[in-house]
Amino acid sequence: MWHSAVGGIVTLTLSLLAAPLAAEAQPAQKVYRIGFLGAGSSPAGTDSTLEVLRQGLRDLGYVEGHNLVIEARWAEGRFERFPDLAAELVRLKVGVIVASGGVAADAARQATETIPIVMASGDPVAQGLVASLARPGGNVTGVITTNVELSQKRLEIFKEVLPRLSRVAVLWCPGSGRNLQQLRETQGAAHALDVQLLPFEVRGPDNFEALVEAATKERVDGLVVLQCAIMPREIAALAAQHRLPAMYPRPELVDDGGLIAYGPNMVHLFRRAASYVDQILKGAKPADLPVEQPMKFDFVINLKAAKQIGLTIPESVLFRADRVIK
Repeated sequence: MWHSAVGGIVTLTLSLLAAPLAAEAQPAQKVYRIGFLGAGSSPAGTDSTLEVLRQGLRDLGYVEGHNLVIEARWAEGRFERFPDLAAELVRLKVGVIVASGGVAADAARQATETIPIVMASGDPVAQGLVASLARPGGNVTGVITTNVELSQKRLEIFKEVLPRLSRVAVLWCPGSGRNLQQLRETQGAAHALDVQLLPFEVRGPDNFEALVEAATKERVDGLVVLQCAIMPREIAALAAQHRLPAMYPRPELVDDGGLIAYGPNMVHLFRRAASYVDQILKGAKPADLPVEQPMKFDFVINLKAAKQIGLTIPESVLFRADRVIK
């Protein structure tokens, strides 16, 4: 009995000692660190793409504070800050850099030839970010966020909404090479539709109010906003304040009170960007991942905004909308 009891105690003691040792022997879960370069000021400010990316990664099993760290850096509308911000992410030795916009992607590419870069850009081939869409080569891949042909489509829709449209202000960013292409495409469409364009250059995040006021003084019939990385979400409120009908490139600006938007679905695109990050973290090489073009487009109309400025949207246009805000 005594020997049996002692044996039981010894066995129990060894079992208790072995339990924590076995736990300690289990490998700790790997924590991934990625970088993010945004042109805006914060996810809640002029750039909401990080939140979309974060949600996409969460759906794939990456959760901040658990197995993911995101080092986000913001240019706050000043593109000249990108090189320093990209270099900072390189020094942090992140596993992947997600670059929102062509300027951010180029800064990241200049900063590293080894860290994989997932870009969301307009024309990565023309910009020299990738060799081709099918075979990117190098350390950059990702998604295309816009299409110059959309500029013509937007103006055609705008003309349907405002048949008497004759003078249109265009907000564009000279710091974006893709914007220049969009502007030229819009000018071609304007000529075909017998519409006069008045381009207004966006030089920074603080001069939008002045540009909208200047456009109003020019007695334009409407405003076309080209895709720009530093576009503030307040632009919709500014246009509404001046009772200026406006066409936007991003549907979320219509959710914020804008009139009409037609463009790629950015939520879908940045969820796709999250899948690129996932593949790369699992061992895929950017050179082997073809660049994805936008596949899903949104045409959104805000009837509340139309009523606010005394505008009636034709039924033929409403019928084609993907979503109507009433």
